[in-house]
Amino acid sequence: MTTRLNPDLTRPETRGLSRWQVLSWQVSGLALILAIWWLVTDILKLYPPYVFPGPKAVWTEISYGLWGTGPQDGKLLAAIAGSLRRVLTGYLVAVVLGGLTGLLMGAWLPLRATLGAYLTGLQSIPSIAFVPFAILFFGLNERAVLFVVILEGFIPVALAVSGALLNVPPALRIAGRTLGARGLALTWRVLLPASVPNLLTGLRTAWSFAWRALVGGELLIAGAKSLGEQLEVGRNTANVALVLSTIIIIGLIGGLFDSLLRAVETRVRRDYGLEVTQ
Repeated sequence: MTTRLNPDLTRPETRGLSRWQVLSWQVSGLALILAIWWLVTDILKLYPPYVFPGPKAVWTEISYGLWGTGPQDGKLLAAIAGSLRRVLTGYLVAVVLGGLTGLLMGAWLPLRATLGAYLTGLQSIPSIAFVPFAILFFGLNERAVLFVVILEGFIPVALAVSGALLNVPPALRIAGRTLGARGLALTWRVLLPASVPNLLTGLRTAWSFAWRALVGGELLIAGAKSLGEQLEVGRNTANVALVLSTIIIIGLIGGLFDSLLRAVETRVRRDYGLEVTQ
């Protein structure tokens, strides 16, 4: 018989706190940040509004950008849609290509020893460093952005898949071979199912890399409706409120998708018996 603990208790950073305690601390922290922000900008007026606007000005920019009815309103919503379309397309391509490459690396150790070392080196390069190459190769267009997103998502997926396959307990390999599984059958029926928890961790890492690469690429390759374009518009028009509102939206979307993937990962780890339950 197993009994369940609150999933939050199984995470090192929240162990010992209930779900509601974690939520209350997070809400209190957000309220404290907003209070300090409001105190510095609207009460003490340490900075002029055109340098560091207050929470109200940023919220006004967000509301105009998301559901405003003026001729220039609603652009933030269109930018979110454009960026999400771009990152989801690049992320799915990266998962497919990275998954296949990881399978080959996991099945053939010489390939992992060579290509794996190169991918590990490439992973240490910031995504923004690939943007000039993408511009020269593809031009100032959407393909250059997708290239950077795919590259940044592809590497962690490939490394995660190959690493997960190699880290499958030897007992499972032996059991699979004893039951007659060989080659692709062993990989498909034994190794991949046993690797799912580690694969999900790689997918979550790939999402973070792809999302950050998208914003960096869009920032330099403006033109299409995108969050990067909104940052550029804010910079060119000295609209700091627009810049801050776009940064907040980028953080919220990135955090939301990461939370969704983390929830799936936690659920799968629990089903695999890797999370502490009672």
